[in-house]
Amino acid sequence: MDRSLIEKIKNDPDFQKLVSERNRVMVILTALELIIYFGFILLVAFNKEFLAQKIGEGVVTIGIPIGIGVIVLSFLLTGVYVYIANKDYDELSEKIKKKYLKEV
Repeated sequence: MDRSLIEKIKNDPDFQKLVSERNRVMVILTALELIIYFGFILLVAFNKEFLAQKIGEGVVTIGIPIGIGVIVLSFLLTGVYVYIANKDYDELSEKIKKKYLKEV
């Protein structure tokens, strides 16, 4: 692929829309993940007593479901990204490929 075609694709409005939307979603999901993860880590560091509280009469503490929740939320955020990518980005990406595939 020559340099002029790369520049042409970079300046294409569909490509710019794809990149800006992908970056926007990526920043939002990454910020959510970091807030969730570091919130849990800060809770572990500064409020161990809260996490050590037992739930009921068993040995399970509050920290275990919260820790599992952090993992589950990470999977959910990944699923949200995959859903958005499959729904929006793939279609736009195919449109861009079809437009420039003839020139390669």
